[in-house]
Amino acid sequence: MTTARRPATLDDVARAAGVSRSTASRVIAGNGFASPTARERVRTAADELGYVPNPAARALVHGTGVRLLVAVAGNDPAVLDDSYVDQVLGATARVCAPYGLGVTVDWVPLHAPERLVRLTDDRGVTSLILVNTTAELLELVPRRLRGRAVSIGVGSATVPSVDIDNGGATEAIVRHLYSGGRRRIAMVTGPPWLTCANRSVDAYRGLMRDAGLPTREVVGDFSVERGRAAAREVLRRWPDTDAIVAISDATALGVIGRLRADGVQVPGDVAVTGFDDIPLAAVTAPALTTASHPVRQIASAAATMVLEHRHAPMCTRFPSALVSRDSA
Repeated sequence: MTTARRPATLDDVARAAGVSRSTASRVIAGNGFASPTARERVRTAADELGYVPNPAARALVHGTGVRLLVAVAGNDPAVLDDSYVDQVLGATARVCAPYGLGVTVDWVPLHAPERLVRLTDDRGVTSLILVNTTAELLELVPRRLRGRAVSIGVGSATVPSVDIDNGGATEAIVRHLYSGGRRRIAMVTGPPWLTCANRSVDAYRGLMRDAGLPTREVVGDFSVERGRAAAREVLRRWPDTDAIVAISDATALGVIGRLRADGVQVPGDVAVTGFDDIPLAAVTAPALTTASHPVRQIASAAATMVLEHRHAPMCTRFPSALVSRDSA
């Protein structure tokens, strides 16, 4: 008598592939994350065992929408339009693609950080990257995502951070201006609530203090519009200013535009520097002196950390290099 062979189950596939049942389930469903090696082993085991998933169960799994959330803090939803966020999303999506993991982005208002709690209550969110991080947001990261959350900016004891050495870059920029004979150097800062941007301000203040020079600060917000307004404010308050350090390239381009419209020569009368080295920086007139900012590399590192669940140092800083051009 011939005994009918029992149909292969998901547990059989997981054992044959040497992975957990949940990993096998995500691979079979085609919408969860797993390493490329694990995906290949599961698929091979399923083929060899003749495994056929239950259609109803598969539909339910597909409905969970397993994904990585990029949560961006800001005053209003316009923060999502920033090209910086576009670069973060593009790099994150490329890292997640081999794992079959989706990527979503959402705004977290500065006045209502508890929105992060509602976003992460969705069990489909299995990983988290914070952008423009504040101390309040770090405290709201749920325990279930510890080890699966990383901040681009400031971090905490439970959420590691990946960021640029903007303090070191600002030091290089100010030293460059000083060596060129500039002594009355002003700075258009970032918004005070963004802690990571304050490293640039601290570096500027420290070097000016060491050189025995006064600081001249105007608050900015990374935008072209604020750069234009800040340029006028600087020269109204300190007419003898001979250099302006802008917190970003966009701000610097706004500064240059306003100065030139007012008949101020750049760099003859006032030298101007930025930060980010966006593509436009090299083709403006004058070409912008700035500092490099490998946004895509930083975002890729953040996504890799959460997907591989790897132990990471509390803070990983990427170097930034001075890019000397015509504006300073």
